[in-house]
Amino acid sequence: MGTLRTLLNDKPISGDGAEKIDMRFEVVVIPVADVDRSMEFYAKLGWRLDADFPFDNGFRVVQFTPTGSGCSVQFGAKMTPATPGSAQGLYLIVFDVEAAQADLAARGVEVSEVFHPGTPGAQFEIDGGDRISGPAPEHTTYGSFATFRDPDGNGWLLQEVTTRLPGRGLSNLDVATLNELLQEAEKHHSEYEPTAPKHPWSSWYAAYIVARQDGKTPEDAAKDGKIHVEGAA
Repeated sequence: MGTLRTLLNDKPISGDGAEKIDMRFEVVVIPVADVDRSMEFYAKLGWRLDADFPFDNGFRVVQFTPTGSGCSVQFGAKMTPATPGSAQGLYLIVFDVEAAQADLAARGVEVSEVFHPGTPGAQFEIDGGDRISGPAPEHTTYGSFATFRDPDGNGWLLQEVTTRLPGRGLSNLDVATLNELLQEAEKHHSEYEPTAPKHPWSSWYAAYIVARQDGKTPEDAAKDGKIHVEGAA
């Protein structure tokens, strides 16, 4: 049996025989009172309308996807017994929270100022207690926020993420994000290339992008690129 374990005894599955099954978290259902009002609101955000399917029995499902997101939001009629407005702490990850906040405000959305929590968890306090105005010092990744609510009171949380923690990869890349990543890789590769042994650029880029996908900083990803090239040379 090797080192394979099951979750039945609270042990992780591991070992040579373990296989990972892809499970893509793609949709969050939120409770709303008025479907058409909610459609108008989420369209105003600039999100893509994917579906609006009404059925003869009164069931209706509407789906929107935020720009650049691999996960969508659904709402409708006869979808959930949850109280409208009870969905809270719905994360929207952005690279620049001040730009995202300004974009929402320009669209006529009532959005909070950019803030960072004075105590852990303050970003989730509905009354806004213990929030410190302005982004986190030096824009520390994961540290800056802004909040807004839909017409029912479902709460959304903008969070600025510039460098991901290890293991929190760059999955579901959109074209704009991949372009930024390639430009970033190009910059670091151009710094390395003058002193590097002869190598295909794709080899360095591949190691760099995988490292970034694993949550490493650009500097550490560049080191991985160098190790990959010089180790394979």
